Amino acid sequence: MGNDPAPTVALFARYPTPGLAKTRLIPAIGADRAAAIHRTLVERTIATVREAGLAITVWTTGAEAQQFTDWLGPDTALAEQGEGDLGARLARVPAPAILLGADIPGLAATHLRDAADALQANALTIGPANDGGYYLLGFNAPVPWLLNDMEWGIETVFGETMKRINARGLSCAMLDPLDDLDRPEDLARWPGLRA
Repeated sequence: MGNDPAPTVALFARYPTPGLAKTRLIPAIGADRAAAIHRTLVERTIATVREAGLAITVWTTGAEAQQFTDWLGPDTALAEQGEGDLGARLARVPAPAILLGADIPGLAATHLRDAADALQANALTIGPANDGGYYLLGFNAPVPWLLNDMEWGIETVFGETMKRINARGLSCAMLDPLDDLDRPEDLARWPGLRA
């Protein structure tokens, strides 16, 4: 398995329109600040992926491709998320891939390199989020069975995901757990983002 093609990072990103981005933060900091934090996190995540030396495609929603290009630059590959729930949209990403959200301020290039390395010897790799979900999912073959019919956004997502992986007897490398930034109380951990 050592010569498999390197996975492409699929970063799922919403356009930072005030009122539509990071909506759970809006009651605490307002729509403009919430959108600005989302914009910063997306830009930071792209820079981190590039620092890790991995290819990236930004899977977009919330605006036309041209608006994303104006924001992120012409050298950023784009794909449309399309319709459906999160599972349906994630399942469109071709393998091998590393699925990633933009709400992990602590993500470092080493996490991404570890994920890519893990896929050389494992069918999957996963980065658990401390809220019970996961921040990263890497796979060498399509995994619709892992993404469809999942109840997203609740604290049982990681456990249910591992149950499905174990039921198939697939090898899955575990990355370090990280915190995501979804709720107002999460902001206290990242004071630099509030400016």
